[in-house]
Amino acid sequence: MRNPKPVRSEVWLIDFGIAAKVRPALVVSEPYGDEDRALIGVIPHTTSIRGSQYEIQISLPFLKRKGAFLLQGFVTVPPPYFVKKLGMLSESQMKLIENGLKDWLRL
Repeated sequence: MRNPKPVRSEVWLIDFGIAAKVRPALVVSEPYGDEDRALIGVIPHTTSIRGSQYEIQISLPFLKRKGAFLLQGFVTVPPPYFVKKLGMLSESQMKLIENGLKDWLRL
């Protein structure tokens, strides 16, 4: 898959590079248009839980290890770094992420 088109609510394996490794991340941005930069906003999944209010723990059957989506780790990634689609969050699960982002960013 050369240039996948990830969509909001999907969880993908993403190659974040040597230091951050290949790890799951949740797509939170809307699809980019032809006039936009080809960047996709994601929130990485971590298994190193610290108990932060900005770690959203959601149990997902397609993730092998328990962990949390780290809201403070929000980053944009170009499509070639998306390795494999793992699954998708439900509407209610996405609402937890959205509310957490709003709290963190004071929106």
